[in-house]
Amino acid sequence: MGHNETRFMESAVALAEELNFTRAAIKIHVSQSTITKNIKALERTLGIRLFERNRKSVYITDAGRAYVEQARISLHYAERAFEAARAVEREADNIQHVGRSPYTDPFFITTLLSIELSLYPQMKIQVSNPFSYDLVHDLFSGRVDLAIANDPPPSPLLTATQIAESPFYIGMSKRDELAKNPSVTLDAMADRCWVLFERRMHPPLYDAVMQQAEQHRIMPAKIQHITIPEDAFPFVAEEGGLVFLTKAGALRMARKGVTVRPLAEETLRVKTYLVCLADNKSKVTSELVRAFKKKLGNIDKATHSPLALSA
Repeated sequence: MGHNETRFMESAVALAEELNFTRAAIKIHVSQSTITKNIKALERTLGIRLFERNRKSVYITDAGRAYVEQARISLHYAERAFEAARAVEREADNIQHVGRSPYTDPFFITTLLSIELSLYPQMKIQVSNPFSYDLVHDLFSGRVDLAIANDPPPSPLLTATQIAESPFYIGMSKRDELAKNPSVTLDAMADRCWVLFERRMHPPLYDAVMQQAEQHRIMPAKIQHITIPEDAFPFVAEEGGLVFLTKAGALRMARKGVTVRPLAEETLRVKTYLVCLADNKSKVTSELVRAFKKKLGNIDKATHSPLALSA
């Protein structure tokens, strides 16, 4: 695989995930002009349009989706040679690099860090916290051995085991009329200010919310975007905003006059997976995965209780 071909593939994959030239360039650490040039050169070489764009939006074509799917696989195998050398050093040190989504329930991280392997007494776990889709890149590149991720993209290169499922939670003022209810529906949220995490944080989760609202013709009065849950406090206090949260975010928001309620929409659920490469041959990783699953299975359900609602 030539150097130019690799750069073209990386640019196409990044743009497909971000649907924004600036964010795609940041993701793969190049300038916006470089990624624009790479996409144009790639489309010229292939003789087909992979992306449609105008001044405001970027859309991927069916041909683009087919190309990106194969490009991910090609990039993965190109990086495996480098990863093979890194794996030897990492195996010797018994360091397990674990990536976690920013939406991961802290319970899982605490449980993982409590594991001690008798066969590998020197094992150390290092946890990183990138955006959800960056976790897949980090797995393919060998930066992490395991990932705890929400709704990772399906791929034959990954082994994903679901370990949890929970609703979205809606944060609101304790004085809000909706706070009188044990749960909230999207219909009850119509014509209100919605506060949503930025799409780049997790495109599938974001799109699922917006598609569900569109299908049921439920429209907010306006939408505000945030990066971290704490950024929502002013919108709740000043505009009566309703904040979409995962359980991890709800735990951080349920204070300072804010309460949370589960979103009663069965088709909008946050699923958490333990993910690794399908061809991961590390004995340490395999033993850690086995021990983690066993420990989750042995923990009393009462210990990992549903999120308590603040009054």
